[in-house]
Amino acid sequence: MKASPTLTNNLQAVLADLIELHIQGKQAHWNIVGTNFRDLHLQLDEIVDAARQFADDTAERMRALHALPDGRSSTVSKSTALAEFPEGLISTKDAIERIVAAMEAAVGTMRKVHDEVDEEDPTSADLLHEFIAKLEQFAWMVNAETMKPTASVTAPDEK
Repeated sequence: MKASPTLTNNLQAVLADLIELHIQGKQAHWNIVGTNFRDLHLQLDEIVDAARQFADDTAERMRALHALPDGRSSTVSKSTALAEFPEGLISTKDAIERIVAAMEAAVGTMRKVHDEVDEEDPTSADLLHEFIAKLEQFAWMVNAETMKPTASVTAPDEK
């Protein structure tokens, strides 16, 4: 099978976002400060590793379909749907908000192109399903660092 221009463009959009997510994850990893630094520092490496693997899977799928992936920094910076990550030190709370937003933007691109991808190549759509599930799980776990509890638990003898 040879990818159409539409399939190529859709997979390229996913690729650009995954490359940018990897870069932003490392930027956050190197520059976070504050509460729960170590936990977030390690968690960001998990996200970075997954984003790199997903980008590689996407690019290799494109090549299998005779499409040419473009991972050049100039292409990624022009075409990513992710907002630019700030320079300098960033608090763990702000980093969490930024990284969750970046993962949600990457997932948003995947959901946006999904139906067209699935129509032409269900195998590529299966990859998107895998990426979406894992990135949404990461977003939930990272975001839980700053969420407020909704239940109050008291010990039985404190009633």
